[in-house]
Amino acid sequence: MRRRAGEAVRSGVLNAGVPFEMVASALAADSTFAAIVRMVQAAQRERSPAARLADRYAVFFVLLSLALAGASWLATGHLSRALAVLVVATPCPLILAVPVAIVSGMSSCAKRGILVKGGGALERLAQASILFFDKTGTLTKGHARLVAIECGPGATEETVLRYAASLAQASGHVISEALTIAARERGVRLVAPSAVVETAGAGLMGQVEGRTVAIGGYPYVCAATGSPPWSAAVLRNLRYEGQAAVFVGVDGAMIGAVRMADQLRLETPSALRLLRREGIERLVMLTGDRPDIAETVGALLNVTEVRAQQTPADKLAAIEAARHDGVVIMVGDGVNDAPALAAADVGVAMGARGAAASSEAADVVLLVDRLDRLPDALRISRRARRIAMQSVVAGMAMSVAAMIVAAVGWLPPIAGAITQEFIDVAVIVNALRALRTNARAAAGLLAREEADRLKQEHLRLAPVIARIRALADELPRMPRTSVAEALARMNASLTRELLPHERRDDARVYPGLARLLGGDDPMAAMSGMHREIFRIVRLLGHMTADLPPEGPDADGVAEFQRLLYGLDAIVRLHCEQEEELFHVLSAAAD
Repeated sequence: MRRRAGEAVRSGVLNAGVPFEMVASALAADSTFAAIVRMVQAAQRERSPAARLADRYAVFFVLLSLALAGASWLATGHLSRALAVLVVATPCPLILAVPVAIVSGMSSCAKRGILVKGGGALERLAQASILFFDKTGTLTKGHARLVAIECGPGATEETVLRYAASLAQASGHVISEALTIAARERGVRLVAPSAVVETAGAGLMGQVEGRTVAIGGYPYVCAATGSPPWSAAVLRNLRYEGQAAVFVGVDGAMIGAVRMADQLRLETPSALRLLRREGIERLVMLTGDRPDIAETVGALLNVTEVRAQQTPADKLAAIEAARHDGVVIMVGDGVNDAPALAAADVGVAMGARGAAASSEAADVVLLVDRLDRLPDALRISRRARRIAMQSVVAGMAMSVAAMIVAAVGWLPPIAGAITQEFIDVAVIVNALRALRTNARAAAGLLAREEADRLKQEHLRLAPVIARIRALADELPRMPRTSVAEALARMNASLTRELLPHERRDDARVYPGLARLLGGDDPMAAMSGMHREIFRIVRLLGHMTADLPPEGPDADGVAEFQRLLYGLDAIVRLHCEQEEELFHVLSAAAD
């Protein structure tokens, strides 16, 4: 965002342009960050402490013990009976068994990379039914990734990406970094740019291989190249899909656009499914992003509610309102999330890469940068609380039974003391069961190196997959005589690169995964998608071979488009499913 001389600048912003002089007009105590700190402190003061599990039963048990002892003394006149009642009235189910179960649950969480700051937080976590979460860095990876490359007439994807990434090397912007990473992942050869001029917040212009290249937002590149007819459809699709794009111009002509988006974490869909299974009834996304971007992510994840363009104060108000409906969890990773984390019944911070302020304000910190640790935390906390409740109920029931036996004179004080010890040991041993929390059986079974290798193979196939959709879009505009040649090249590329990869997965990778997952044939559905890919590619080859010299008619073009669009959808879905599976099965020690 540009600022002119005399305009106000917020504290904490970064200067992306030339150096300038600035005069501070406010104290540090008046800064936005200081206001966020004050909101955190106020939220922590206003959050009422929850009654602990043991506290709720302690008064009842003490009164019951005194009443039984007094009644037996008054009824019989024997002080020994009252003494025997008090001896067997063991408080261990409350003062030992419950803390042992809760601390055991905290220990199990720690083994999974989940830091719980106190037993109260674990107990509240076990009762939660409403979940709020930030988007960027929590549900998504927090950095842009290449989604697709749109090409103008006569340009290729490699050409568009090569010019864009070569010029982007001269900029430190996060989008420029994403472009260069995407080019290197695809094996695109980059060259050093020269005479680069950067306009902060707009784009770059410079020389690449002796040609004038401009990259950036649509208004910036359009000012240097004009607006080509194909760009209107690209802009419309960007708005529909909630994405951004880097437009590319070369020598005064716009040649294409690189579509970018902050991709979902691989574990996010699985984590949200598991959270629902663990009893979370309401999932609400709070984000400062534009509504179109927020709603796109919300639709992908099927969340209950999406709230876009939220300030820290808005997030805080949303949490405080929701606490009237149930126990609320808030998950976030940034400074802006700190007030909401402090206000929630349970604040959960993504601590691996999150801001220190959010980790300080949170009750639970995910030390491993994986959202699927949160369902683990819920599962562990609920099991620990359930075991604690079992210990309380069973221990108090045995104590009450022993007190009644002592009150009628069948249990003298010495025998009562021995009985009390047996009750103590029983409830403590039961509470220790919380240490044996079953984590997901599949976690950590697939080596991280193997998962990375499989992901690299998908990156290598990305250009081939992108060409399927590009050819389908281009077919109606191509000369009929050129269609057969284009389809033959596509079929040869699929046969040479895609099919061997899928056959290798089916023959070598899937049997190993099946052994890890267990069951008779757990990979049957994934193998079925392989068969459909093989069928479509084979059908495409036969239809291409049967084309007449003059090319297909309009109905034939439509049929080829149907096949290509179907193949594109199946391959993309299949790759995403494989990557999610590899991620879940990969080693989780990071």
